[in-house]
Amino acid sequence: MTPKRIVILISGRGSNMEAIVEAAQQEGWNAEVVAVLSNRPEAAGLAFAAARGIAAQAVDHKAHASREAFDAALAEAIDRHAPDLVVLAGFMRILGEAFVRRYEGRMLNIHPSLLPAFTGLHTHRRAIEAGCKVAGATVHFVTPELDHGPIVAQAVVPLLPGDTEASLAQRVLAREHQMYPRTVCWFVHGELNVSNGVVSHTGGESQLF
Repeated sequence: MTPKRIVILISGRGSNMEAIVEAAQQEGWNAEVVAVLSNRPEAAGLAFAAARGIAAQAVDHKAHASREAFDAALAEAIDRHAPDLVVLAGFMRILGEAFVRRYEGRMLNIHPSLLPAFTGLHTHRRAIEAGCKVAGATVHFVTPELDHGPIVAQAVVPLLPGDTEASLAQRVLAREHQMYPRTVCWFVHGELNVSNGVVSHTGGESQLF
């Protein structure tokens, strides 16, 4: 079978991108990360990708006069690599509806909360302030509504006495690095089923991390 082609979008260091690239290589997926794109030219993750022989390109959002113009330029850069899957890994730009529709059903995102709780920013601070007893992260298919879309998997960590935003973020990120590669692997090997907005694993693997 022809390997599936993955394009990953980042805005910074891209630690989840690194985890996916390494898992794909070490576990012998029938898939390849063919490109890493960033809206920030200075994103450290671009250097990591280039060092691994992966196409690395910046599409600077500041160079475009409107969100629509940026979305169009980004889509052009993505489509050059003919991806089967687009992965958002710490990509900090809101994407317009037309862009999302273009890749609907083949675009995943990871969000640092247990969706549908705490969409948007400052998720860990908000979880602490709300007195939550658990926090975590969610992998979901991207839809036009921000931080919504069918949930593929969730990782749960306890909130500990004395937790700060930084300490909680660090523990959640460690679980993200386990969960995101696994869910990407499921997708590229055709192991996910979406029915009425609910995602299941065709082999019955746990979707809770």
